[in-house]
Amino acid sequence: MSNNETLLNGRYRLISQQGSGGMAVIYKAQDLLLGRTVAVKVLRPSLTSDPAFMTRFRNEARSVANLNHPNIVTVHDVGNDGSTQYIVMEFVEGQDLKKIIKAEGALSVDRTLKLAIQICSGIGFAHRAGLVHADVKPQNILVTRGDLVKVTDFGIAQALSDTQPGERQSVVWGSPHYFAPEQARGEKPTPASDVYSIGIVLFELLTGRLPYVGTNQQELALAHIREQVPSVLEVNPNVPETLAQIVYKVMSKEPSARYRMADQLGHVLESYRDRGREPTMSNAPAASPPPASPINIPPYRPPTPESQPPIPFSQVQPPAADASRRGAADPTQRYSLAPEAPAAPLKRSNVPSPFDRAPEQAPPYQPQPSAPAGGWTGNTSRLYSRPLDTDEPIPSAFDAVTIALAVLAFFAVLCLIPLYIAVFQARFG
Repeated sequence: MSNNETLLNGRYRLISQQGSGGMAVIYKAQDLLLGRTVAVKVLRPSLTSDPAFMTRFRNEARSVANLNHPNIVTVHDVGNDGSTQYIVMEFVEGQDLKKIIKAEGALSVDRTLKLAIQICSGIGFAHRAGLVHADVKPQNILVTRGDLVKVTDFGIAQALSDTQPGERQSVVWGSPHYFAPEQARGEKPTPASDVYSIGIVLFELLTGRLPYVGTNQQELALAHIREQVPSVLEVNPNVPETLAQIVYKVMSKEPSARYRMADQLGHVLESYRDRGREPTMSNAPAASPPPASPINIPPYRPPTPESQPPIPFSQVQPPAADASRRGAADPTQRYSLAPEAPAAPLKRSNVPSPFDRAPEQAPPYQPQPSAPAGGWTGNTSRLYSRPLDTDEPIPSAFDAVTIALAVLAFFAVLCLIPLYIAVFQARFG
């Protein structure tokens, strides 16, 4: 741009060039109307000669201008000065992420998470608004001195891809290291394509290098489509395995195997970061041991003759302890595996038991008919002290109590007679 073109539309005075790419040249400029520093991106003439591209570009720029998010570069204005087409954005004091990686190599896990979560937040916000970036790469991610992330160049790649597909490889895809496989096949990018590109950026942040290399764009495209997904641990074994698995997932060849939108990946990274910091917090309470797995012991229910099949004597078990003694069933109760003290032996009656016979002489069990009310309680393990097939009546405890009470009453009356005689003599004597 010549010296007499340093003022656009009489409003934006270009100060210095900040960078350049396949689609535009970026300048630091002064907005004379509002008195603020801005960034002006001037599109290359090879793009502005296509009316279809310019129409789509303005529509995309208008959509991006409606995005108000701290991790997205704000678009202030779109216009032209003659044949010069430009877009005015907020000026970010910092440098792009690619320069940081080249200067520092692999970043720490904490810093990588801090940057990646912001990237996902900004791009995810655009996804929810129906926009796809389509050209996520470190060169389009600006970082301030305080590590605040600003994602830029929304919509430009998408506009060119839709209107000039023949220019895609030479202009938009000037750095195809961050392609999603479906983009490399020429398919329309989706939010999952942006997620893949974020995965490549994550790989580069954690290792300082790219996962795929090639001598030209065709080799790189085939690598994204065909080569096995590398693991971060193959390059940097110091990366936590869980984080490496997250990066591996978002670099999946199939879009359905990744996260659907960028903010979903951001939530996963936030959860991982928060879990990873919990054990290192000095004021965190000591973690209690996990509770023992509950033992599924069903409550004891006495069988009934109608619902229970006959049970052989060999399978008869002692009755369950009374609930008042053992407590209610608690699924979180811890059960001791220590041997319990042997129970007191049961008192045996004089009635011979089938268990006293030799095993070969034990007769097969025959279920007994239902006993009258007050007789059989349904507890198959109870041993009766009297045979059930005798006609001898069972003495009733009620008769003995009645006789005892009658005797006591008789003696009470006898003791009262002398008292009555003494009272009578005292009154009438």
